[in-house]
Amino acid sequence: MSGFAGVRAWVFDAYGTLLDLGSAAARCPAVPEEKRAALSTLWREKQLQYTWLRSLQHRHADFAVVTEAALDYALEALGLSDPARHAALMALYRRLDPYPEVPDALAAIRARGLPTAVLSNGTPAMLAEAVAAAGIADRLDHLLSAEEAGVFKTDPRLYRLAVDRLGLHAAEIGFVSANGWDAWAGAAYGFRVVWCNRAGAPAERLPGRPAGVVRSLAALPALLAA
Repeated sequence: MSGFAGVRAWVFDAYGTLLDLGSAAARCPAVPEEKRAALSTLWREKQLQYTWLRSLQHRHADFAVVTEAALDYALEALGLSDPARHAALMALYRRLDPYPEVPDALAAIRARGLPTAVLSNGTPAMLAEAVAAAGIADRLDHLLSAEEAGVFKTDPRLYRLAVDRLGLHAAEIGFVSANGWDAWAGAAYGFRVVWCNRAGAPAERLPGRPAGVVRSLAALPALLAA
């Protein structure tokens, strides 16, 4: 019997799990090729830091605002500040590439008769545009945004959105994230978690622990059938 028997819905993180965060800088001709990887890394680091710090400060701003602020910082730090470059990168961020295996992985979940959802820090508008551009909108039943909770991950109020919207207990929800801190927090909340550990990172030292680990979402259907 599968270690995920009893799961009645699957919920996915969006950014870094379904959507390739590196694709914005990689597709931007205004960013020098030798700085694209550094820009992607610093942009993401500051974006996450700002979500956590704003949550701690109880000074919420939506994910679009946070993402722009993080990009401003990263561009200045790398000597790339330019309004046109900033605008181009934000436009590309709203239409990130999906990881190649994502459409088939979502289709395989749906073929099992299980609903699917995104649970993300992104705003409703950002998520709707992103999944449409990625060609996966028809493979997702719900888009759950941090704006409904007024706080970012890893606050339990955000994970509770999935319980409330799907009408299920936490243990009946499978949660997939490529972000280790998110995977551990989801497990601590009570979800049955699969960590998509693309980078081969070490396990987090945090409360909770994923029930399964894959290196790519292409391995998810086989894991669930095991």
